[in-house]
Amino acid sequence: MELAEFKLSVDRWLDEHAAELEPEFEGIGTLDEQMAQLRKIMRLGYDAGFTRWGWPGRVGGLGGSNLLRAYLGEALTARDLVEPGNFSMPEVLAPTMIDFAPAELAASMVPRLLSGDEIWCQGFSEPGTGSNLGSLACRATKDGDGWRVNGQKVWTSLAQYAQRCVLLTRTGTPESAHRGITAFFIDMDSAGITVRPIETMHGVPEFSEVFYDDVFVPDERILGRVDGGWAVAMDLLPYERSTALWHRTRYLQRRLEQLVSLAPAGALDPASLGEAIGQVWALRARSRATQRRLAAGETLGAETSIDKVLLATAEQAVFDLAAEGLGPAVALGDDPESGRWRAEFLYSRAATIYGGSAEIQRNIIARRLLDLGADR
Repeated sequence: MELAEFKLSVDRWLDEHAAELEPEFEGIGTLDEQMAQLRKIMRLGYDAGFTRWGWPGRVGGLGGSNLLRAYLGEALTARDLVEPGNFSMPEVLAPTMIDFAPAELAASMVPRLLSGDEIWCQGFSEPGTGSNLGSLACRATKDGDGWRVNGQKVWTSLAQYAQRCVLLTRTGTPESAHRGITAFFIDMDSAGITVRPIETMHGVPEFSEVFYDDVFVPDERILGRVDGGWAVAMDLLPYERSTALWHRTRYLQRRLEQLVSLAPAGALDPASLGEAIGQVWALRARSRATQRRLAAGETLGAETSIDKVLLATAEQAVFDLAAEGLGPAVALGDDPESGRWRAEFLYSRAATIYGGSAEIQRNIIARRLLDLGADR
């Protein structure tokens, strides 16, 4: 299906099913409510065919460009029907599953994700390693026809809701760094897994720490090859900054538009407003170019660190402006709508940390894009 035709079909479907698609809560809602809404939207979208477009037929998709997926998320976000970060998780995990999993496993599992029947999470970060994946310590040891996993992950988004996890483990020596990492696709109900949610400063248990105590994973759940998990990670990370980031970009644009309409006359400093508008549109232009490159078949890489830096800058600019223009609403959050602004302002403080810190992204830009040499 061509993009123009797809846009018309999506918009018509959203108009015709508006009442059915609307969330049943006010404001930002609880995380449980957000996840229930996500599952509803994914199921309705899958049954109507929309969440299958842009994915290959071998995993239950209907084919077509990634631009179709980009528009669907944009349209849902523009109508406040989904929280963009939650809706975008398939954009982060499904492409890597398609590229690295055994064909039969991908064909069986990806439709469950696209339909909302399952939630997946990403087990990368660990205590003490942060953005330095080469130093991870969660270990997998060979055991017959599988592996035993022991260790801990942290900041695992939506782990308490997830049925599966894309997990990075150490299978080589610590000295082998990124050459000794293996990726697994693990069932979260496996014996030995303990999930403990972490409540963030905006009051939502979005993240979890996950403990793996002698967890068995069969050989057929390896993604890629043994000790080849670095390639899986490097394939996955740019997807966090492609279609998933485009959805977030549209969300920031919408919130900025809403802020301008809500703020009392004279409450927004013109210079700050101009800065926020410029940041959002710079991000949108950059993200659009990334979408077009992906649609043209180009491989995404280190250059997506630029997209991530622009996202963090734009997100903080928008919600700093909200704190300035809506003052008491952001400070107190004493009704559903002002509570939403407050939660989003607090969450924006982490924009320079989540998905790879701003410092790490700037180092990548300096070393790998500008050839400014290694850290000293």
